[in-house]
Amino acid sequence: MSAGTGLDRDPDGQPRPGSLHELFWVFTSLALRGFGGVLPWAQRALVEERRWLTREQFVETLAFGQLLPGPNICNVAIMVGDKWFGWRGSLAALGGLLCVPMGIVLLAAVLYGPVADEPIVRRALAGMGAVAGGMILATAGKLALAQRGRWRWLGFGVLAFLGVGVLHLKVITVLAALAPLAVVSAWIAQRRAAQPGSSS
Repeated sequence: MSAGTGLDRDPDGQPRPGSLHELFWVFTSLALRGFGGVLPWAQRALVEERRWLTREQFVETLAFGQLLPGPNICNVAIMVGDKWFGWRGSLAALGGLLCVPMGIVLLAAVLYGPVADEPIVRRALAGMGAVAGGMILATAGKLALAQRGRWRWLGFGVLAFLGVGVLHLKVITVLAALAPLAVVSAWIAQRRAAQPGSSS
């Protein structure tokens, strides 16, 4: 039986974690696979494998986590855990995400110190950086496809990319400029869609 076809389901039929224990180990698993960044693995584990979230739900959760302080993936874990088990689920998901990887990172830091200046180590890290960038781009493509019915909103994503990636503006500056515009635009679009005789 595949991971996403368990017997535990929400009232709408969508699969869900059966216990706090399962939630903890799923987040531990994706964290341990997340060399080069956990976010691509989170999308794969939660959306494609477990199917606990649709792509649209994952995008919405990630967008909200992006606006909050702290690491995006930690914010996502807290919100995903809370969705089914409240504060206990938040602790279980965040604990799974951090506990075992923290031990590995501490061990890696101890081992990395003596060889940090070795040319082969530097080249290996450069190669891993390129792989991590590719994984992030692939995830961005998948999440963009989840917005097929909302292509006009991807303009805000393009503007954010240009602001941070090309113009090298601070993230907080780009968010302060674009977030209010996006919210107001969405509000106006919703008002127009709710008007009688609207075709959208």
